[in-house]
Amino acid sequence: MTEKYTPGPPDAQVQRNGDKWTLILVRQLRHSPEKVWPALTDPRQVREWAPFDVEGNLDEVGATVKLTWVGAPAPIDTKVKQADAPRLLEYGDIRWQLEPRDGGTRLTLWTQIDRRFVSMGAAGWHIALDVLDHLLAGTPLGRIVGGDAMKFEGWQRLNAEYAQHFGVEPPKWTK
Repeated sequence: MTEKYTPGPPDAQVQRNGDKWTLILVRQLRHSPEKVWPALTDPRQVREWAPFDVEGNLDEVGATVKLTWVGAPAPIDTKVKQADAPRLLEYGDIRWQLEPRDGGTRLTLWTQIDRRFVSMGAAGWHIALDVLDHLLAGTPLGRIVGGDAMKFEGWQRLNAEYAQHFGVEPPKWTK
């Protein structure tokens, strides 16, 4: 379905701290925080849009879950630090804030990322959040992550635009 989907312009920001940067994406979703929350915490729903699979309970503070990033060889044990439904979720290096706004949800993602991969990460999360929005609206695009995302023309464009936006060289990669 990606041939019918074109991502919008870059809309992420970064906070810089040496080689570790925090990538920040803010998205206005058309759905209530109560509808968005399960899409962030239910492993079956996460698998439909996120760049990782989850084994375990993401909405239980103190729980250890297994995150398997698409393309990674093994899962990573990750501790749930905060789970205040439907407002705040934090696990590993990822933090989500959900705020009711304009009849929907203002969703903010903060994630730690090595500056060498910030344009790739921004492009990937940008597309993942678009896929999430479509999934919640009942018009699923299908998961666009990992190697599949990198082959997608929209990802390639975003990767280059985010690199320019952040003032970094896009990483070298092959299809």
